[in-house]
Parts: sequence; structure tokens; C-alpha cells
Amino acid sequence: MKALLTLATLLGSAAWADQAAWDAPQAPFALYGNTYYVGPRGLSAVLITSPAGHILIDGGSPRSPQQIARRIRQLGFRPEDIRYILNSHPHFDHAGGIAWLQRLSGATVLSSAWGVAVLRHGRPLPDDPQYGGLADFAAVRNTRAVADGEVIRLGPLAVTAHFTPGHTPGGVSWTWQATEHGRTASLVYADSLSAYGGKRFRYSGDRAYPEAKADVERSIARIAALPCDILIAAHPEAGGLWARQARQPERGNAAFIDPHACRRYAEQGRARLAERLAEEAAQH
Repeated sequence: MKALLTLATLLGSAAWADQAAWDAPQAPFALYGNTYYVGPRGLSAVLITSPAGHILIDGGSPRSPQQIARRIRQLGFRPEDIRYILNSHPHFDHAGGIAWLQRLSGATVLSSAWGVAVLRHGRPLPDDPQYGGLADFAAVRNTRAVADGEVIRLGPLAVTAHFTPGHTPGGVSWTWQATEHGRTASLVYADSLSAYGGKRFRYSGDRAYPEAKADVERSIARIAALPCDILIAAHPEAGGLWARQARQPERGNAAFIDPHACRRYAEQGRARLAERLAEEAAQH
């Protein structure tokens, strides 16, 4: 429960205080072109499809993977055809379902080297700002570390890794393009940018992760600068996904296009960092 309450505090919403809200059922829907939302209501998971196989980003919590597989089938695709599973950061709410989905599909799981080290054991590392307040999750097999800027190719698909550490030392955001009705959009799956840590962790300087503040600042700037027509945040509400989806019946998938969304998301991260630093200063 500790990990659930910490995220509730971070997002400022009591709705996030229990895991039922994170894993509440959510019907799948098209985002743009060959890209679909297949996660539960509170934990993003995105499927990028192609005739050569599919790429899935994030696997939700330990309660999420069966729902994700059902949603993929509901859209007419086979989860067994997933070739790569990409991870934003290896906390139980974004990586807890990956082992199950990897066994189902045989996919290769990709993350940063730090992320892969956590995924392989299913246990947080001591330099994670939330270390001590995070649940373990099922260890993941068939993993591979990617480099910053590496392009993951699968048939016509090309998804680029952008290292965005700070929330964890090994966070990764992912970008790709999708085309619909002759218009090509740049999509961003943004990792968490929030400076959140346990009571003993200090973003103003911590022995376990001394680069945390600088990493968050660089990651915020990086997300703000990305070509970004459509934003999907690791927690969908944090990126305003549901407000945009509410306009989908009238505007179609163009409702998700918002060229300012990544900059607003980055500004939220900047505000949270300032708040965290003020909290730490007040403790002395």
C-alpha cells in the first residue's frame, strides 16, 4: 500500500490511492494510425502494430496483463504477435505485468541498462528514489539494454529510445510516427518526470543517487523539446489523455493531437521538482 499512497500524493488525486483505480477496466481505442491504447484506466500501455509483428510499451501492474491481452484481442490483434515490449521505468505499476506478457508472446523486453538490471530480478535497486516503498514484481526473461537514441526497428516500425532519468535512474521515453488520412503525427510515450522519493531521499543531494536533480532537469528539457503531436504519459491522466479522448467522438483521432502537450507535461515536472526541493529545504 505504501507505493500506492505515494503515487496518490504525487498526482494529487484520491482516486489514485487504491490499485483498483489504476487497474480499472478501460476499453481499448485507436490513438492514431497503427497505434492503440490497450492499458487499464490508470496505467498506460500502448500497442504499435505492423504486418511484421507488434510493439507494446509497458505492461502495467501485476493485475494488468490479462486485461491488456484481452484488449489487444478485442482490437483484432494477437498478443502472441508482440515482438518487443518496451519499458518506461521498472516500477511494479509499469513493469509488474511484463513477465506474464513476455511469456505469452516470447517478445524481447527492452529498457535502459539500469532498467534491465531491475527487470531481471524484479526488485528495486538502492539508488531508486522510492527505494524501500516499492513492491517487488515478477522477474522478466529475455531482456536487452538499449542505448540512448537507439532506434528499434520491426518491419516498417521505428521507435526511438530517449533516456529520461530522474524519477528513476534508468527511465526511458519512446517516440515514433504514425500516419492517418495522409497526415503523419509524432507520438511520444513519456516516462514519469516527477521528482518523487521516499522520506529519506533528497533530490537536493543524496548519496545513493547524487545526479537525481540534474537528471530530472535534463529529462524535463528533453521532453519539452521533442517533436510531439500526441502525448501518452505513463500515467494517462498526468498527460491529459482522458480530456482529449472525450473529444474523440466529435473529432476522430485528431482529438489526440496537441502540439503543446509535451511542454505542459514538462512544466508539471518542473513544478513538482521545485515543490520537492522546497519540501527538503523546509526539513532543515
